[in-house]
Amino acid sequence: MAAKDKTRRDKAKNEAAVSDPKNEPAKAPELGEYEQVKKIHPLYFNIVRKRYAWFTISLILLIPGIISLILQGFSLGIDFTGGTMMDVPFGTTVTQTAVSDALKSVELEGSVQLSDNDTRALIRTKALTEEEKDQLLVALSLVADFDKGDVLEEMVGPAMGQELTNNALKALAIACVLMILYITIRFQFAYAISGIIALLHDVLLVCGIFSIFQWQIDSTFVAAVLTIFGYSINDTVIIFDRVRENEAKMKRDESYEDMIDKSVWQTMRRSINTVVAVLIALFMIFIFGGESTKIFALAMLIGVFSGAYSSIFNASQILLEIKNRTKARPKTAGSKA
Repeated sequence: MAAKDKTRRDKAKNEAAVSDPKNEPAKAPELGEYEQVKKIHPLYFNIVRKRYAWFTISLILLIPGIISLILQGFSLGIDFTGGTMMDVPFGTTVTQTAVSDALKSVELEGSVQLSDNDTRALIRTKALTEEEKDQLLVALSLVADFDKGDVLEEMVGPAMGQELTNNALKALAIACVLMILYITIRFQFAYAISGIIALLHDVLLVCGIFSIFQWQIDSTFVAAVLTIFGYSINDTVIIFDRVRENEAKMKRDESYEDMIDKSVWQTMRRSINTVVAVLIALFMIFIFGGESTKIFALAMLIGVFSGAYSSIFNASQILLEIKNRTKARPKTAGSKA
């Protein structure tokens, strides 16, 4: 009986504690609080207040590439300059390395793509003379047997490269316009301009590095640039989405700079995890992939790294600068007019 009475008293005590607000346990700080965000990240530092340092780093990386693009341009591959395409059907499976080595043995450079379960090689190289073509066929015969009568040869003119370049530029222009419209509708025009500037940063960096080192570009490079365009804006939009959410919840004692810094750090782990996973995959493609994928993988490695940098250190800071200069940011007690 005493045990039942004790149980009833404990139950009544618990109910009273729940119903009485004064007895409620103190709530833990919300995950979104700025001070809490700082504690979560052991390497925390204020990114936004150092924005001019990040802008300077970007300029230091971009200016040499822009100068190189103006002075020496790109080292263009067959897709842009024209040349010879040879389709060689082997009687057995071959490796991309063996076919590429056959090209090098006769002092030729080009790309090799295998198909039909690695029994067919599509070779792209410079325009060949009859003598060079015969030397190449002899070198290829040492790789595996094939019937010379089945070899398909085609000359590719520079007009195809011009068309490829024009189509790539059109695709980038259309993508820019559509992204500006999308981001403006979903966020604001200031967000759209900030995102596009960050995207151009990534594209110029990739193009500049390829120009400086005169790495030969082909159609896969164009595909990589378009892929970088889509990847980079995705990471930027994630941060912008958090900025928009936090902007609506700003407290009177919170500055706009601190709000953006908090937003960047709240998405930091996601940004780092994503870029590391993508970089590992691209690095494996670059190391173990064939010659035909190396240009794509190399351009993507540079672009993904640059995209992560611009998303974290440039895009939202450019947004802050635009809002400061247009007085478009909300005025709170802690923000400067």
